[in-house]
Amino acid sequence: MWIWRIIGFLFLGIGAVGLFLPVMPTTIFWIVAALAFARSDHTWRDWIYGRPGIGPQVQLFIERGALTRQSKLAALGGMMLASFVSLALLWRTPLVLAITFGLVAIGALFVLTRPDH
Repeated sequence: MWIWRIIGFLFLGIGAVGLFLPVMPTTIFWIVAALAFARSDHTWRDWIYGRPGIGPQVQLFIERGALTRQSKLAALGGMMLASFVSLALLWRTPLVLAITFGLVAIGALFVLTRPDH
């Protein structure tokens, strides 16, 4: 399954950027990478799981669909920050702002409905 391996490396690379740029998320991209590697190369999936700090959260989400309270707070905080930035930049375009807030609300609802670990 070479296509899954390519997808895995693509998302692993995008997520790695987030390790150096604080505005870029890492976890969500590494979740996608781990899911792709689960279909193609278990060694790389296990490598992601073994990364200190982020690997256990990725494994927890993939295997149990759960998030730690700290992960939920970080995700919701990031969404709030994105909402404030969107408001500052898009206040003259109410339709785009409404769509943005709607998508953030959907993301927040998803995070809040994940089981706690």
